[in-house]
Amino acid sequence: MMRLADSFIIFIARIALAILFLWGGAMKLMGYAGFMGYLHTKGIPYVQIAAPIVVAVELLGGIALVIGARSRAVGFVLAVYVIATAIVGHDFWNITDAALQQDAVVHFWKNVAIAGGLLLLTVTGAGRASIDGMRAPRSGLRG
Repeated sequence: MMRLADSFIIFIARIALAILFLWGGAMKLMGYAGFMGYLHTKGIPYVQIAAPIVVAVELLGGIALVIGARSRAVGFVLAVYVIATAIVGHDFWNITDAALQQDAVVHFWKNVAIAGGLLLLTVTGAGRASIDGMRAPRSGLRG
């Protein structure tokens, strides 16, 4: 049985993770042309298809984290997404400038750490303060 304090901490963790995706998705949407240009520079194929998918994953994933809906599946999908963006967007092994490479290394490993948090969410679930928690059967005696 999960304690109330555990659910509160999981809720705070979900919000902290969601901020990253909601902010990133909103910034990509507001600077959509620039974002598409960035994807072109990274050699992403079918940018006209990839860009809206990325924005949708970030915004819908962020919302799902906030409300705690399908948290285990969302956590796993976002963990895979974050690792993919680390590999594509922070490819430090292709950077020759030392300062830029160091910056990319930090961002790469930061993405790996975020994926770790999302994988923990995949295992723990959203906690009681969530849509998932409201759907879960409660154990114990009811009078």
